[in-house]
Amino acid sequence: MRKFLTMTALVAATSIGGGAWAETRVAVSMTAFDNPFLTIIREAIGAEAEKTADLDVVFEDAQLDVARQLDQVQNFIADGYDAIIVNAVDGNSTAAITQAATAAGVPLVYVNHPPGDVDSLPEGVSFVGSNEVDSGTMQTSEVCAILGGKGDVLVMMGPLENHSAIIRTKDIHDVIATPDCSGMKVVEEQTANWNRQEAQDLMTNWLTSGVEFDAVIANNDEMAIGAILAMKAAGTSMDDVVVAGIDATPDGLAALAAGDLDVTVFQNAARQGEVALQTALAMAQDQPAERNIWIPFEPVTPENMQNYQ
Repeated sequence: MRKFLTMTALVAATSIGGGAWAETRVAVSMTAFDNPFLTIIREAIGAEAEKTADLDVVFEDAQLDVARQLDQVQNFIADGYDAIIVNAVDGNSTAAITQAATAAGVPLVYVNHPPGDVDSLPEGVSFVGSNEVDSGTMQTSEVCAILGGKGDVLVMMGPLENHSAIIRTKDIHDVIATPDCSGMKVVEEQTANWNRQEAQDLMTNWLTSGVEFDAVIANNDEMAIGAILAMKAAGTSMDDVVVAGIDATPDGLAALAAGDLDVTVFQNAARQGEVALQTALAMAQDQPAERNIWIPFEPVTPENMQNYQ
């Protein structure tokens, strides 16, 4: 069931600010520590944990390795942690993680990257994140409006196996297929793996090959920034091209303020981290939790960016 659960009542009922969590231990496995967006989630979990006395939260870096992440979860279970939070490396490879946690009776909360069975999670497992159908749709709809419904588009995708990247890219094509945006056409589409440097290299290759385009739509801000850096290095005027990202990271907002980025979409990473920990703590105390807890996306443009800085 798609539902955004306001955690206030739940948190109040379980006294998160007091000593109710004495000796409670929560373990967190993150996809990668060097990802700027995921760093916001990790830091938010840590900040939320600091509000609670006698709560021990540990973090492990999966380093983009599915097998490493499964080993981490199995070690968390063996070490007797009361709850586990996982930012999945690959949502399609989470079945073993879910099975291990549920078999051991350890509450499991996926955050940001949904597991493959997100719509049918078993008892004791929840997902906290944002609905990716909204993210790419908001982003591309804004690009369509700026272009007047027509123009050639370059698409920079996240990792090809990543759920968010898959849905965000599908959103782009779905919007372009609508009557109001049918004059838009994707002329090139490749992955840059969420990475700024890879995106800069990819954009440089496109520019060198002489591809003509009116917009760059990237699955995240880091890749959009990489594209911007390549275009500036090549002498492209940012007034002549529309660039869109997703996540509204601090660097993304800075690029928006500078007039280089035209639109991004705010994904509330901090709130995802906070709610993930709140949910894990509640589940550890046998409190009810929704299977899917949705944190809404919000479009960010030059007109409203002051609300996000």
